[in-house]
Amino acid sequence: MKLILAMIRIDKMAATKLALSDAGLPSFTAMQVSGRGRGRGGVEKVKGENPELAELIQEIPRLKSKRMITLVVTDEKKELAVETLIKTNQTGKSGDGKIFVIPTTDSYRVRTGEQGDITLD
Repeated sequence: MKLILAMIRIDKMAATKLALSDAGLPSFTAMQVSGRGRGRGGVEKVKGENPELAELIQEIPRLKSKRMITLVVTDEKKELAVETLIKTNQTGKSGDGKIFVIPTTDSYRVRTGEQGDITLD
């Protein structure tokens, strides 16, 4: 089993939901997150908190709003999930996102107590 974490653009969420569902991967969780990558992505100006330096203005990197999708898939479906996410979210521009694949040792269905890959269906 693999846990897949994908950070994507907010405006790609509807297309991503449809693409994952069409690929047979309808079960996932999405959350609103903020972050930044290598690029500066703009800056915001803030006044220093130190009273002696209050008139100084600092430029700090601005965080961008993103969506984080988490899904757990069988080892066999990992490539399908990653390929679907890339195909749907790739624009070729900075800020397309990141995908992380993390080994997962087990899964349980709370309602029935079932364990293992069967819980991912």
